[in-house]
Amino acid sequence: MKLILATHNQKKLAELQRILAPLGCTLVQDIDLPEVKETGVTFAENARLKALSGTLASGLPCVGDDSGLCVDALGGAPGVYSARYAGEHGNDGGNITKLLAALQGVPPAQRTARFVCTVCCIFPDGREIAVRGECAGSIAFAPAGTGGFGYDPVFLPAAYPGRAMAELSAVEKDGVSHRGKALLALAEQLKGHL
Repeated sequence: MKLILATHNQKKLAELQRILAPLGCTLVQDIDLPEVKETGVTFAENARLKALSGTLASGLPCVGDDSGLCVDALGGAPGVYSARYAGEHGNDGGNITKLLAALQGVPPAQRTARFVCTVCCIFPDGREIAVRGECAGSIAFAPAGTGGFGYDPVFLPAAYPGRAMAELSAVEKDGVSHRGKALLALAEQLKGHL
């Protein structure tokens, strides 16, 4: 099955390719897709906007995702605004700095958080699949590691105590990440549409 991936984020694209390629999906990425405004108030709404835009532009099934970090002590923020939390879209360093400042003085037990990912696949005939994945953890006091992207240097996944997501190998990360879980759920759903 040929799938379009509705993302302009090269690091996210590499992660999606790594997880979906072994599932027998041919990932088409040479189509110039329009940039989609993330106007949804939920991850699911934004993922659907991206997938629908990609399907309409390409005539192929399109996978869109929206993901972010939800911190309990901040009432779920940054949430759907994760990529632009510091004001500029994709400013990972600025986002992390703002997050750590917002959590200044918050003790370890109250720094719980989760990464959330919603993936939507829309087919040209109107069929839709929507799945969700979550990764529970907490926020570190300082960044660690050089892998991953986004908030990975300050997110401590519960499955790997004491290690930041950015310190995990790609295999370790894919096994516990919100995106990995959502894409595996998508793969299961896709079997019924092949």
